[in-house]
Amino acid sequence: MSRRYNVYVIELDRAVREKRKFRSANPKMDFRSDCVYVGSTIRTPELRFDQHKHGYKGNAYVKKFGERLRPDLFEKYNPIPTRKEAEELEVYLAGRLRELGYGVWQG
Repeated sequence: MSRRYNVYVIELDRAVREKRKFRSANPKMDFRSDCVYVGSTIRTPELRFDQHKHGYKGNAYVKKFGERLRPDLFEKYNPIPTRKEAEELEVYLAGRLRELGYGVWQG
């Protein structure tokens, strides 16, 4: 059985912009755009979102500000055959969303 990986994007409440570290990571953020978290996992995006929200290997911004998955921003990339490719795609996707004006926090 071969493993498959996924990238995922979680929409964050815009209140995350009040966090200095988030603002510092997104100096060119368009304040009309959404804020998101980008990650990669061997789990399904749905399970990984639940894990974040319940604090299991989760990101503090997702636990506090995570609202919902954004499959419109990641679905077309999944599944991914290797962990290395998933991690590279995570970096690419985070950068691309930043270029589009999103506020991005990356796992």
